[in-house]
Amino acid sequence: MAWRRPFSERPAVPSTVVEGQMEQVPTTGGQYISEEGSNDAPPTYQDASGAPIENKSPLGYSVGPVTITLLNITMMIGAGIYSTPSSILSGTGSIGVSLIYWTLGYLLCLTSGAVYLEFTAYFPSRSGSEVVFLEQAYPNPKWLFPTTFAVQSVILSFGIMAQYLIAISGHEGTDWQIKGTALACYSLAILTLVFNTKYAYWFSNAVGIVKICTLLFVIVTGFVVLGGHTKVENPKANFQDVWSGSSTASAYGFTIALYRIIFSYGGYNNAFNVANEVKNPVRSLKIYATAALTTVYMLYMFANIAFFAAVPKNEIENSNLTTASLFFEKIFGNSGAVRGLNFLIALASFGNMIAVIIGLSRRIRECGRQGVLPWTKFWVSTKPFGTTLGPYAIIWFSTTLMILAVPAGDAFTFINDLSIIPNAAFNLAMALGIYVVRWRRKRANLPEPEFKAWHVVILFNILIQLYLLVMPWYPPEGGQYAGDVSFWYATYAVAGIGILLACAIYYWFWAFLIPKWRGYKLRQELINLDGGVQSNRLTKVPDAEVAEWDTMHDAAGRLIESTFEGEEIQVLGKATRRSSDDSRPYAYAANNDPDTTQAAAYV
Repeated sequence: MAWRRPFSERPAVPSTVVEGQMEQVPTTGGQYISEEGSNDAPPTYQDASGAPIENKSPLGYSVGPVTITLLNITMMIGAGIYSTPSSILSGTGSIGVSLIYWTLGYLLCLTSGAVYLEFTAYFPSRSGSEVVFLEQAYPNPKWLFPTTFAVQSVILSFGIMAQYLIAISGHEGTDWQIKGTALACYSLAILTLVFNTKYAYWFSNAVGIVKICTLLFVIVTGFVVLGGHTKVENPKANFQDVWSGSSTASAYGFTIALYRIIFSYGGYNNAFNVANEVKNPVRSLKIYATAALTTVYMLYMFANIAFFAAVPKNEIENSNLTTASLFFEKIFGNSGAVRGLNFLIALASFGNMIAVIIGLSRRIRECGRQGVLPWTKFWVSTKPFGTTLGPYAIIWFSTTLMILAVPAGDAFTFINDLSIIPNAAFNLAMALGIYVVRWRRKRANLPEPEFKAWHVVILFNILIQLYLLVMPWYPPEGGQYAGDVSFWYATYAVAGIGILLACAIYYWFWAFLIPKWRGYKLRQELINLDGGVQSNRLTKVPDAEVAEWDTMHDAAGRLIESTFEGEEIQVLGKATRRSSDDSRPYAYAANNDPDTTQAAAYV
């Protein structure tokens, strides 16, 4: 009866757990439970307050090496590389510093990716990445991070590709033409995903290959320009003094350039969102996510050299979202070929939206599985097509509101900037949370993870996130309206903080004030749905019944089924898993010994 001894006197925690069964481990501030999925990963030891492990992923296991690589590449190579070189060059002041910034972005993503990978090593059978990591790093106050992350993820889920599609027609688009085109494109992207998960990945992979080929075409064309085989005069002019203009750059300009770099590499961590759909996720993500990031970095560097070879520096700095269009016009003139190439860039943006929606839908679904969103079935069910239909619907709705609400001229820039503060805050919490998780697991004598990030990597990540939180408030040299949008330069920072505060206020009312006023407590319980879907659901338990509820459920919210054996509880097999529609009475006998119940292990 090892489970009856204090944990410090127990033998080492076993490294294997039978699939579908659960072990409970007391630890500082709560309890860990251990379960194993079907994705060839080690057991997941997680705080009992977290969403349950889905022993068999209801979304399947269609994410192999090719999909991991292309899922990240497809999200990274979007409008960023074709539109942001101008603002990065303008912010840094020189070609040399701008190229250093592209390398800095690569290093930043590597360090951040190491944090993601260590978290994944702790929780290898959970999809949703950040929402899982924050939930487990900060289990108290209960449901704070899942609630906050859920709301901000929905609000900040956007994708814009309309401007390149407008460019295909060869004329300037009106505000509502751009809005309508963007809305139509986003609706098409959603429809591409809702009917079949496997085919959605296939389509995303195919678009990813087209995106790589398009960027390779740009790079090869750039080498042709450098070789002097086009009508571009003096293609090496921009490289004669690559540091020219560095002294004129401002702190505000460097900060904006860093934002654009982060946006351009956005997606390096996308495959972590589908970890429970990946076989042997830690090893697979370590190899193929790193390969994807390194591939994109090399493509980005050569693409920038191609742009600088064909377009004079001053024209790049003064362009607006269409650096690639300038590049094509310099080489091919105003021909149908330019419109065709703009279509390929628009297709790249379309593929980027698909990859974003796939990853975001997994995060939102994981928030729903934690029970923090109303109408749990809507968020977690995979009916009728075996896809995340509920999250897809809310992503489409929130994006539609943003497209229609923000002026088209500022929409692209403002939306990019709006996520800076919330993302930096969550990334900082994640980097610090690594040390929290390490400490709690060491206290509980849990196994070492398959991968651990170096301290210097985590500290570098922390410093970058602090920089991103502080520098948005530094004003541009031209005054408060001289930023990269037509309104007050720090509007995005205030809006970002407002989103976080609104989430926190909502959480406080929902989890504490309203229950106190109405005389109930929130408790989680496990529900099962069709297709192998497992989820927590938060239940309102009247204050008078809380003690009974806590006695009849374990720390994870699973109903305890037991029989008398003298005065001692005999836990039978594994925890009972009730269907959400199962109203049958349950059998339970208590001995009024909470320590016995808390120490029960399902083995």
